[in-house]
Parts: sequence; structure tokens; C-alpha cells
Amino acid sequence: MGNAKSLSGQKMASRFLPEEQAEVDKLFDVLSSSEGGVATGTFSLEAMKSHVKEALPAAMVTRLYNGMQRVKPTDRTLGSCRSVSREQFTAFLSQLLRGSCEEKGLMVMNMISAAEGPTKTRDVQKFTEDLVASVAHVLTHRSELRGWTCRKSEVPPDSMQAMVAQLLSEMKFQDGYKFQGPQCLDQVCDQAMIEEWVFHVPHVGVFLSVVVHRGLCLLGSSFDLSTLVPECLADQGGRFESILDVLSVIYLSSHLAPEHRQRWRLLFSTQLHGQSFSQLCSHITSQGPSLLVLEDRDGYVFGGFASCSWEVKPQFQGDNRCFLFSIAPRMATHLHTGYNNHFMYLNYGQQTMPNGLGMGGQHHYFGLWVAADFGKGHSKAKPACTTYNSPQLSAQEDFLFDKMEVWGLGNLLEEYEGKNKKSVLDSNPEARSLLEISGRARHSEGLREVPRDED
Repeated sequence: MGNAKSLSGQKMASRFLPEEQAEVDKLFDVLSSSEGGVATGTFSLEAMKSHVKEALPAAMVTRLYNGMQRVKPTDRTLGSCRSVSREQFTAFLSQLLRGSCEEKGLMVMNMISAAEGPTKTRDVQKFTEDLVASVAHVLTHRSELRGWTCRKSEVPPDSMQAMVAQLLSEMKFQDGYKFQGPQCLDQVCDQAMIEEWVFHVPHVGVFLSVVVHRGLCLLGSSFDLSTLVPECLADQGGRFESILDVLSVIYLSSHLAPEHRQRWRLLFSTQLHGQSFSQLCSHITSQGPSLLVLEDRDGYVFGGFASCSWEVKPQFQGDNRCFLFSIAPRMATHLHTGYNNHFMYLNYGQQTMPNGLGMGGQHHYFGLWVAADFGKGHSKAKPACTTYNSPQLSAQEDFLFDKMEVWGLGNLLEEYEGKNKKSVLDSNPEARSLLEISGRARHSEGLREVPRDED
């Protein structure tokens, strides 16, 4: 059986620091203690399930146990033992958390397939499903969502499937082709494939660390959750239910610079600020880098990363760090192509230029467009957006939406704070008069334009 093979010259020595090894030994003593409190030298699957309780799904506890039990012990008398010894327990955790890609790949392979015979892609897919579900479960169970709330108190199944598909999309077969979906499920996966997958998809290792650290309550101090899940700062005095769930946040955060991963500040939400383009502009200008997220009426979730502050002006802005993304029904990011510099666009109150918010493409043909006539937009890509090489992000090319959010990333820098802003309507009396004649509220009285630096 391929996944029961040991590494050549496998080293069983622990890679943990002395104080960490003491914590590992303490947990083993708890697991190996009989009902009378006497350590037996090994522990069973039932003992492990009893210790973990509801922190992890039973399927993942079984996978962890199988991974431990399949470590080849140096003591041959334990070779046929169906329990886990201290040596196996330490070696499994040491190699999974601190080992090389080769060692991590072996431990993952041990966890993937419980049956004799070759490991197939469908086995890897089921393992990935269990892993993603376990991360969402344990973070919710331990109340470590860092301010994010899940719809109906759980991560939706479609989000889990999107994350699973995204992780598997980076798996390469021996012929060089990547995982393409159901038609690949009977492909045989060897040890080298799993090692390469673990190397090229860091989330596999990170998710396993979450499962061990939070599920087993082990070495928690050595794992900083803030590097994975940014703190949600909605600051609304109550529970704010975002368009994004924790898996979506984890995915998006992984594509951002480290300084943008620690905390996200809610700048605008239709749930809180209403369906108003002027309100959108007033809340997102001069706020530094941001993420905007929309959910169209067909349930597609998508958006873009703005690398710098939004400014209301009739020219394109931003730089090549900007990107577009989709979250549902699939997770994907789309980076700049170098074809043009049409990264960001925000304009309001003009007759000669388009009024709205756009990213990528060109006027009237954006990769992502939110019209000033709020609630309408388009995502045009035939066959792809020129700026980001992105496909159509929305279900329909011209879409309607009710839900939109914009998140400021990281701390607001001093350069953006306390600026004296001039109303966009102040600089455009014609637009102000049109609003007054039409009887519309002048929401953008609070919308201030960043003054130009004086010479």
C-alpha cells in the first residue's frame, strides 16, 4: 500500500522545542490514560474521539488517528499494534507541523486513504472536503471567527465546495495536467503528486495546522490565527452579517500583502448605508486599500481589490497590484495583464464621462462596473477583460444587485486621516442643481474630495 510506506531513513526524532515537546507529551499522557488514570503507553481511536469531543468532525479525528497509526515505529513489536504509541504520536505531529514537504506529504498520504490499493483522486477530494469542513467547524466551535459571522451560523456548503475545488485545482498529474473536475476522479495519485500538491498549495498545511492546534488544543501559542483570518471591524454595536463567510475571507486574505491581512474595516454596506451611490463614494474615498464585494441577484459573489484610495475623478487610477476575484460559485483571482492601466475608476456627477465605479476593461465595457444608478452593473468579458484577463464574474452580463460591501484593509494610515474634503457637488453646481430639481436628497453633501497638494 503506497500510503503506508515510510520515508527512506525516516527520522523519528522530534522537531519540537523542549517546552513544546513537554506539551505534546502531556497530551499523549491524557490520551493514553485508562479510565483509572493509569498510562497504558498507547491510545485508541475511541480515546482520541472522547478527548476531542465536538471540536472536530468525527471523520477528521479518524483521519488524524489513521495518520498517526500508520507511522512506522522503530520498535518492531509495535508494528502490528492497532493503537498509537508515543513515538508514532510525536513523529506524526512533528513531521506534519514542522517537517519537509516530503515528510508532510507522507503524513497527508497516510490520512487520505483507509483502503488497500492505490490512492485515487476521489480519495484526495474526500480528504480535502473533510479538511475544509473541519477548519470551518473548529473555528466556529472555538469561537475564533474574529468577528465574522456565518449565515445561519454555519459556513454554506457551496462555499466549502468552492474552496475544495480551488485547492484541488492546483493538483498536477504526472502528465502535467491539472485537476479538471469529476472526469479526473479515477486518476491514481502517487506520493510524489501529494508532496508537490502540499508544496504548491500552502493552505493544505495551514489548514492541517488549524485542525491540530485548535482541534486538539495543542501548541496553540505557536500558531497565530491573525495571519489566516483578519479581524472584522464592523463597529456597528451589534452582529453584522457579511456577504463573506470565514472561508471566503481566508481565501481573499491569502492574496493580500501581510500588512492588509491583520484587520478589515467595514467602510460601506448596503445593509447599513442603503442603496446610494453618493453614500458609497463618501464612505470609501481617502480610506487606503480596500476590497469591494457584491452579490448579484443570482447569488454570484465577486469583487475587486483596490490597491490605493479611491478618488472621485474622471480618470483611471490604481496600479498593477489591483485584481478582480470571484467567490461564488467558484473561487478565483484575476491579476493584471499589462495590456492597459485601467485598474480603478470612480466618477460621479458628470455628463461627458461615465458615472459609476469600475475596474478593468474600458468605458462602457468594464470587467466590473457599478453604475451610479445604484443597484445595476455589468461584467463584460468577451472572451476576457483586457486589464485582468477575467471572465464574466456575474451570472448575467448586465446584472442587478442588492448587496454590496467595501472593506478597508489594515490600519488607516495618517496620510488618509483628517483630510479636509471638498464636496463633489460643490465643484459641480450643474449636478447639484439637477439633483435639487429632481427632488433627490443630496446625500453627497458629506462626500468630500481630497484637495490637491499646493505647490
